[in-house]
Amino acid sequence: MLIIMKKHAPEEALDQIKEYLINRDFDIHQSTGANRTIIGVIGDTATLNDQEIEAMPGISQVVRIKKDD
Repeated sequence: MLIIMKKHAPEEALDQIKEYLINRDFDIHQSTGANRTIIGVIGDTATLNDQEIEAMPGISQVVRIKKDD
């Protein structure tokens, strides 16, 4: 799963989503570019609710990565 932050998301919003994921035992990889920050979520993300995450402050988009069988 990829979580794309809004262009000018405050640092507090980024900290909140990282804490949310870490508290649920996910590993994260953060990539910060000039305009956006993307968080890669590592683990079984089937338990995460896309709509709940997208409603959090500073989140632009949640992208699921299709699992190959």
